[in-house]
Amino acid sequence: MMKKIAILWFVMVLAIAGCASSEVGNEREHGEKIQVTTTIGMINDIVKNIGGDHLETIGLMKSGVDPHLYKASQGDIKKLDNADMIFYNGLHLEGKMVDIFEKMAKDKPTVAVTKNIPEQELLSPADGSQGHDPHVWFNVKHWISAAETVEQELSKFDPDHSEDYQQNAEEYIKKLRELDEYVKKQISTIPEPFRVLVTAHDAFGYFGEAYGIKVMGLQGISTASEYGSKDVTELRDFLVGNKIKAVFVESSVPKKAIEAVIEGAKEKGHDVKIGGELFSDAMGEEGTEEGTYLGMVKHNVDTIVNALK
Repeated sequence: MMKKIAILWFVMVLAIAGCASSEVGNEREHGEKIQVTTTIGMINDIVKNIGGDHLETIGLMKSGVDPHLYKASQGDIKKLDNADMIFYNGLHLEGKMVDIFEKMAKDKPTVAVTKNIPEQELLSPADGSQGHDPHVWFNVKHWISAAETVEQELSKFDPDHSEDYQQNAEEYIKKLRELDEYVKKQISTIPEPFRVLVTAHDAFGYFGEAYGIKVMGLQGISTASEYGSKDVTELRDFLVGNKIKAVFVESSVPKKAIEAVIEGAKEKGHDVKIGGELFSDAMGEEGTEEGTYLGMVKHNVDTIVNALK
């Protein structure tokens, strides 16, 4: 008798578990969105474009936030914990969050969107420091690779909607290819002697290599690096010697450093203007054109061309 009761109880438990499992699956089928947490705005923009209505995305770093110096808050940890998937840049851009990503990767897909860019195409820092330059989004072709990685990972995690992800990716990548051509065409209109992009930190190396413009930054690839009077003097002398008309400030980096260079050039009898504000490590405000990757890159290119032509 007791044996029959035990068997009956076991069957009931299996049935309940099966119903619960079915309910969870049905919830996802009937519109439960995949929760995705990202780091920088540029990645969040890719994920939203490719994931479409199947995802709910949360970006940790808002407009004007410097990812090199960013420390995750308790609220951020909760957002990462609650996520079904995490997408980040990698290449130590989010240097203070590496340990967190390693921990999260044990429990859920935690993806560096740069992982499929061939290593030989990654730039080494000009300052001689180890690792690779993480600012890969300034070569639009590298950001196409990032978009392909996002599509592959979403399709793997949610195969029921893989066709949607693939179609969204195709449409988005078409726009990225058009953007790549736009950047090439616009930069080529700057007279060659004036194709020099001077900014506060060395975030535009991939941009310079891909589109044929010399890039100089007062600081290294990370804003955590320090600049000294020697750096200011050398950059000032270059501007004066080459009669460079404009330098640029960045939305996520204080202006003080680049203003010291401008003042130094002025003392040498050469007027240098601020050619405008560029978006480097963060996009513009959400809801604006510059708050999208496509709009951010176009803004930067138009600002550079208008100041240097």
